[in-house]
Amino acid sequence: MALTLYVDTDRWRAHQQSVIQQFPGIVPVCKGNGYGFGHERLSDEVTRFGSDVMAVGTTYEAARTKDFFGGDLLVLTPYRRDEEPVPLPDRVIRSVSSVEGVGLMRGARVVIEVMSSMKRHGVTEADLGRLHAAIDEVRLEGFAIHLPLDRTDGTDAVDEVIGWMDRLRTARLPLDTMFVSHLKPDEFARLQQQFPQTNFRARIGTHLWLGDHAATEYRGSVLDVTRVGKGDRFGYRQQKTAGEGWLVVVAGGTSHGVGLEAPKALHGMTSRAKGVARAGLATVNRNLSPFVWGGKQRWFAEPPHMQVSILFVPDDAPEPKVGEELVAHLRHTTTMVDRTVDR
Repeated sequence: MALTLYVDTDRWRAHQQSVIQQFPGIVPVCKGNGYGFGHERLSDEVTRFGSDVMAVGTTYEAARTKDFFGGDLLVLTPYRRDEEPVPLPDRVIRSVSSVEGVGLMRGARVVIEVMSSMKRHGVTEADLGRLHAAIDEVRLEGFAIHLPLDRTDGTDAVDEVIGWMDRLRTARLPLDTMFVSHLKPDEFARLQQQFPQTNFRARIGTHLWLGDHAATEYRGSVLDVTRVGKGDRFGYRQQKTAGEGWLVVVAGGTSHGVGLEAPKALHGMTSRAKGVARAGLATVNRNLSPFVWGGKQRWFAEPPHMQVSILFVPDDAPEPKVGEELVAHLRHTTTMVDRTVDR
């Protein structure tokens, strides 16, 4: 009995191929929990479709993934002077976001991140004059720009990249390779057309692995079902049931990421109103679970346990049976499953 990720493998891989074709030279990203699939599984997929480099989030991830993937590994988190040293092979490429950082990476393979409108990290235009001497001491693999997902001010992603290409060219810095993120296929094609001498490489994770939502599905096994009447006490806190129905114990708890939710950016009055409503219900211990039964998401009977959740299913719904599975709407990047099943 488990929380399972079911994968329609043919459909999932067909989507991968469509993305690869739209972004020649793609750099697949495998970071965090491996987008719900795990680093080993995604490393196998990248090896299968033949990419020469894969991006990971941290040096710790690179140390784990080096045994699964035989190509180059690009660490996306920039080098920091006081970071803990992690033994890594020469095929690991480090991101660097400052002139000082480049100077400390003597002899290493590096990608230099430029400051984008994300304003997260990167070298600035004022730094470019000092980069000449610094890059002579490293093996420069290229520059990189990490772009925002949304552009509420109406600016153009391609124009932002072109602006940086012009700055780098004016500073007489090499434009052999530029790593980019969060571009649409037509935007990527425009850049390739405008700068034919530059090898643009798109770093893509979410869209590559999770772009076809129908290719994957989470399901939790029903472990126990107990009939309850209105007012019956149950659980750790001995709360009372709200009515007639069943307490359903289903595989999937906090250790799997069930009940954990990343904050969302809310746009518009409708989404904000829904957020206020959810918060209000939570104050009276009414929390909607990700598990679906009888065509509806069901309420947690109490907060999820470490490895299971207890749901309340009212008696106007079909009675769940031990061994059946409930579909679960879970976020891939925060979920750890017991098993993955290809079908």
